Amino acid sequence: MIAGSAVVAAYLIGSLSFAVIVSRALGLPDPHSYGSGNPGATNVLRTGKKAAAVLTLLGDAGKGYAAVLLARVAELRYGAPELVVPACALACFAGHLWPVFFRFRGGKGVATAGGILLAVDPWLGGGVLAAWVLVAAAFRISSLAALAAAVFAPLWYAWLHGADLMLGAVIAIALLLVYRHKANLRRLLSGEEGHIGRRARNPAAPR
Repeated sequence: MIAGSAVVAAYLIGSLSFAVIVSRALGLPDPHSYGSGNPGATNVLRTGKKAAAVLTLLGDAGKGYAAVLLARVAELRYGAPELVVPACALACFAGHLWPVFFRFRGGKGVATAGGILLAVDPWLGGGVLAAWVLVAAAFRISSLAALAAAVFAPLWYAWLHGADLMLGAVIAIALLLVYRHKANLRRLLSGEEGHIGRRARNPAAPR
């Protein structure tokens, strides 16, 4: 009962789409309506409002972190099985991708995955973040950095911890993240992918 409640709570936490929440609070256009149409920090940055993008990033990462902490409380304090932590991590990520509060139109999950990994193990999260930053700095392409980090994450986890239940969750999250970037991958291969910081070509977006 405790484990099931924790998983449901993790999904609902993940369903809080901070790109939409922050945009509404600051009077910005719906992030589904411009740029890539993705409700995430990179797309919000296309409005030129850096504060909104930072708040989106922190919110999406924070909910991933919070979901793992919730699962650990359920495990350590209430005796939930070990499976509850990887299950909650995956449920939170699924909530971000398919949020029940926003018609199941979610983001691609980069920041939320980062928050989850940081909560699982700071060395894991820090290493994956470093991989993202290095690729993003070198190429100025957020999707390429995300794909590189997704490939690196399970390899780094396996190096740190070996094969266990959490590795399965990390692999699932990485595969889902790559799947959500399939359109970006096509644009990368054709040389048409956008760069970090480029504003949306949409009259609704603030100039």
